Amino acid sequence: MNSRALQSITPAVKVILAINIGIFLLINIVGEHIDLVQLLGMHLPGADHFGVYQYVTHMFTHAGLMHVFFNMFAVFMFGCILERVWGSKRFLVYYFATGLGAALLHSFVSWYEYYQLLEMYRAFQATPDVGLFAEFMREAGYELNASALNEWATRPELNATYALDAARFYERVISETLNVPTVGASGAVFGLLLAFGMLFPNTELMLMFIPIPIKAKYFVIGYGALELFMGIQHQTGDNVAHFAHLGGMLFGFFIIRYWNKHSKRFY
Repeated sequence: MNSRALQSITPAVKVILAINIGIFLLINIVGEHIDLVQLLGMHLPGADHFGVYQYVTHMFTHAGLMHVFFNMFAVFMFGCILERVWGSKRFLVYYFATGLGAALLHSFVSWYEYYQLLEMYRAFQATPDVGLFAEFMREAGYELNASALNEWATRPELNATYALDAARFYERVISETLNVPTVGASGAVFGLLLAFGMLFPNTELMLMFIPIPIKAKYFVIGYGALELFMGIQHQTGDNVAHFAHLGGMLFGFFIIRYWNKHSKRFY
């Protein structure tokens, strides 16, 4: 990035980029000694590493190069435009509000999923049944091993062995659901995307992987619908916080509507 490009970056966006990149470098420098992802990433209440401060720090924490690159590229692309329109103060209020809103919705959905899995485990403990375990597997988003489940159902003498293995699997999945941290600025990034779509709905965007121009309003609607679909699907191996993305867009929508209604001018 040349000096002219650096000078074009707005003040608040420059600070956001610097903090995110700085923390990412720090994670990789001290990773062998301090697990900053666990320390700064957002955990659910009740988790071993939970801290209230994580609702802020997770927004500046990234575990992978591509993750931090694409998030910061989006902050640069959309954030600079919005900061010029709103000013630095309002931009920062919006950025943090959508990031926190995304975290709250994600926590609510994740806690509900955790509670559902815990209830299913308690039901299984009361009645170790292959049908209950199969339902748990589907709810948790894991692929079913049909041959193993069929053997469990048809060979009663193996009930104790399979029930013990299933209980260990329950405990592992529930522990991961509670203790795996959520990191990234994606919630706030989706808030920025929503704001850009509302302020400049007819601006045509050229997507990296689809070389066809698309109006911002259609891109935002389509992306939001995709996130909702993926969040509901809960596919195996999908570690993307889809409801955090939706939370950023949802809170951003209400913030902008509020500003439109209660301000003599939009910015």
